[in-house]
Amino acid sequence: MVVGCVPGIYHPGMSFTVAEPTGDRVEDYRRLVAQAAALIEGEPDRVANAANLSALIYQSLPEVNWAGFYFAVGDELVVGPFQGKPACVRIAFGKGVCGTAAATRTTQLVPDVHAFPGHIACDADSRSEIVVPLVRDDTVIGVLDLDSPRPGRFDTVDRDGLEAVARVFLDALSPGDAL
Repeated sequence: MVVGCVPGIYHPGMSFTVAEPTGDRVEDYRRLVAQAAALIEGEPDRVANAANLSALIYQSLPEVNWAGFYFAVGDELVVGPFQGKPACVRIAFGKGVCGTAAATRTTQLVPDVHAFPGHIACDADSRSEIVVPLVRDDTVIGVLDLDSPRPGRFDTVDRDGLEAVARVFLDALSPGDAL
């Protein structure tokens, strides 16, 4: 038995395979959400879950050059677990795409980051972005952020799928875990 693993419970990293795309993006997201739920089932730690979900998303979605979490600390977002190039460490609420998602509590779907007023360029290769706010008990606790080098990479299918992944993350948190 692996130290720290509970017998009879699925444990990430033990023969977990990322599903191959089917060509049907709605179905692919349905499968991604199911994989996300299985991956973090029974684990209430937000950092562990954010790390595993970042890796799952990054490995599952094509044309993504950054996938990860920022967590709210006071009136700013602080980088959490992610996959991709090094990131901006702190982003104020209301600034850039991530800060706008946190301040408005709405998913930001940005087909061209260069056209977004106040965009913060953490990676010069990123051309489009989607950011899903993480709201628990009426409090913004962070955001789920994805970038792509392809303009127009993200659409409403991605929005719906990533909002479902965010719900899986939020549902797994320990009671009262609001950063």
